[in-house]
Amino acid sequence: MAHEFRKREEEEELIKRYEETLRKNSSDFYDIDNYEIIIDHYMARSKFKKALAAVNTAIDQFPFSTDLLSVKAQILSHLKQYDEALILLETAKNLHPNDVEVYLTIGSVYSLKGAHKEAIAVYVEALSFADETQDELYYNIGLSYQSLEDYENAIASYKKSIDLNISHEGSLYELAFCLDIIGQLENSLAYYKKFIDEDPFSAAAWYNLGIVCNKLERFEEAVDAYEFALAIDETFASARFNMGNSMMNLEKYNEALEEFKKTIEIEGPSPEVYCCIGAAYENLEQYDLGLKYFQKSTKLDPLYDEAIFGAGNCLEKQEKWYQALHFFNKAIKLNNDNPEYWKAAAHAEYKIGNIISSLSAYEESSHLDPEDKEIWLNWSFIYFEQGEHAKAIEVLLQGIEEIPNEADFLYRMTAYLIESGKFKEALNYLEEALTLNFEGHSVLFEFFPKPETQKALFKIIDQYRKENPK
Repeated sequence: MAHEFRKREEEEELIKRYEETLRKNSSDFYDIDNYEIIIDHYMARSKFKKALAAVNTAIDQFPFSTDLLSVKAQILSHLKQYDEALILLETAKNLHPNDVEVYLTIGSVYSLKGAHKEAIAVYVEALSFADETQDELYYNIGLSYQSLEDYENAIASYKKSIDLNISHEGSLYELAFCLDIIGQLENSLAYYKKFIDEDPFSAAAWYNLGIVCNKLERFEEAVDAYEFALAIDETFASARFNMGNSMMNLEKYNEALEEFKKTIEIEGPSPEVYCCIGAAYENLEQYDLGLKYFQKSTKLDPLYDEAIFGAGNCLEKQEKWYQALHFFNKAIKLNNDNPEYWKAAAHAEYKIGNIISSLSAYEESSHLDPEDKEIWLNWSFIYFEQGEHAKAIEVLLQGIEEIPNEADFLYRMTAYLIESGKFKEALNYLEEALTLNFEGHSVLFEFFPKPETQKALFKIIDQYRKENPK
């Protein structure tokens, strides 16, 4: 830990010195390793224009470095200047025609461009001379086929990668994903178990089995597999971390915390592990500790939207609505395609009293996840509460169209129609709701606290029960 701290201090000092040189418009010499640190610093923070300026200066000093040319191509790709990146990489390839990293970068740029067939051709060409990196090439071929939705060829490529390197986490994970997509994950258990039969003392083999069991939601079996992996290699950080995730799925939050903290002991802190610790504390209703760890996560990675959202959740559960909304809006800025973020922001806006903003956020979340019934119920209820019964009914009808035969919608529609004085229509919806889920009728009484209304509803429901005995 002390070593990591010193390393971070040295990096910060280097960045300060470099930026001071830029401010003074003076010239200074940095070796290639220092330039790589400077460029990585900017890229990690998505400051690609600054990274581009740094790599251009570095190339002026080290014009024959294919590493720098590849890095510049990556930066240009982030700036969506794909053709310029490919021209640069052709230069790098001509300088070093057998540099696999250059081929991997070319393939990556083609993939970002959406030219996945061209990417595959580049990776296949590199296979003819690559030696130690063939597993990585097959992995990238698999990703390209996956992007083309050619899952059979993707699976074949991932399996070739795993045959070469049983510990290739990317191939193992994506293989399980593709098998899941085509409905073959359950049948593939034998494939993963054969690794254990071949070498029962392989930590990687047990770890892979754990990944598949976890995807199949066999969380107890996943934990058992990870425990075997850790019995063989107690420093296997990924197995420790994944076991923590399986414990979370089993709602064993204290045990999950132990695993996440042990992961940090093995490999040091990371945004992802801090975020998981935050989630465990949140589930234990220790919201201040949850907030603390979500914020630790965002300190390491300010763009980690899941941790920012988690911080908002902890504040929401303490009814600190203004602070929660700040974090939800921040998460939305980083990832505005996540319906959960919009739904949480909508609820916070409602609690603060910002009705128009709440309605707008619910509408956005409904576009992103139309199958989330809570969105439709909450969105329509705001209109209902404001006395806009027709609008509430209109929204709920949209929800019924998206999710037919949902009893909760039909009971809610019954309430809205009764309040609108449309009793005949209300009875039709009520009868349909009772048919789908008789026990769900209790929600109606929450809408109508007056004894005379409750009595009338009870009479109708009781009559239905007598006419439709089980």
